[in-house]
Amino acid sequence: MFYNHLEMEEVKVSELFTISEAAERMHVSRQTIYTWIKEGKIKAVLTPGGRSRIPEDQLIIEKLEPAEGTPLDGFPIRDISDLYRDRDEPLGTKEKYWFWRTEGHWYWDCEGERFLFKAGREGTGDNWAEKVASELCRLLGLPHAEYDLAVYGDLKGVITPNFVPEGGARFEAGNEILAKYIGGYEMLKRYKQTQHTLRVVLAVLGGKTVKLPIGWPNLGGFDCAADVFVGYLMLDAWIANQDRHHENWGRIIVPDNTITHLAPTFDHASSLGRNETDSIREERLRTRDSSRNMDKYVQRARSALYHMPKDSKPLSTLDAFREAAMRRREAARFWLGKLEQISSPDTSLIIDKVPTEEMSDIAKEFTQAILDRNRERLLTTKV
Repeated sequence: MFYNHLEMEEVKVSELFTISEAAERMHVSRQTIYTWIKEGKIKAVLTPGGRSRIPEDQLIIEKLEPAEGTPLDGFPIRDISDLYRDRDEPLGTKEKYWFWRTEGHWYWDCEGERFLFKAGREGTGDNWAEKVASELCRLLGLPHAEYDLAVYGDLKGVITPNFVPEGGARFEAGNEILAKYIGGYEMLKRYKQTQHTLRVVLAVLGGKTVKLPIGWPNLGGFDCAADVFVGYLMLDAWIANQDRHHENWGRIIVPDNTITHLAPTFDHASSLGRNETDSIREERLRTRDSSRNMDKYVQRARSALYHMPKDSKPLSTLDAFREAAMRRREAARFWLGKLEQISSPDTSLIIDKVPTEEMSDIAKEFTQAILDRNRERLLTTKV
């Protein structure tokens, strides 16, 4: 547990930083931040959702010179091989394990005691795609699961803290939710599930029973979870995430079963062209063939959401956002405003932090091209 906390009422939300943001500004690790909190060197506040935040006046800013021959910054790869493995995670298709967080392993801004290791598929960029997407969510201010690159024995993957609060709360996936509203809904049909329509999802999340994500400051003045989900759809269109199926969104039910919260966005590995080979990336970037260039490539991304149950194909990621924008215009304007504030150099800084052994130079150039083109396409959306 943490000590030396200030009262939330003593500071403004605009003056608060996550542990990751504070660590970046102070040029130290997350573990150092937590150590400083316990030692009383700095003080944190707890949000209503139990998240630690650092007030601006607690930041210790010192100019640090990097050691010769070391990178200025980069995403670390966490080795969790010596940690206790609690149990397997059956949800999804990848190899996943839950671990107990132990003393000395303060990787994230979280109060929970468990975290998930998810192994990436061999020969793909699953791991770096998950990490990059997580950092892009942070730029947007979008509620998201945090990810770090990791290794567990011979397995490469990512680790993420449990976003479901300890003490009896539980996660309910979208397929479980929709089965309560749609008779005969096929819960186990993850893809080509034509009843997984955007209209129904927004209607379910647009009621008063689903609150905003736990601990998320309501920067947009939103009154329901559907407005935040519009941001998830904009993210999907930006990063070309093709995996927003009905198990990759949901809500968190607190112990008394009367209050529910939209879950943060999670599981973004199927994005940013992470499964392409470098030779394909090179061709797409350099070709003069208008049918094979990057503009055509980004148009291919499909969501797992449908417009109507009778449709044979799901909506494209861009069309899914555009349809959501028509239904919830103010939310769409808010999220597009956030995206407009993010520049190509901002995203390039994130991509460049991925270790070269995880992501090749051509993969980084390709990823940047996807983000640049999709940002341009999104910002021309009329709402």
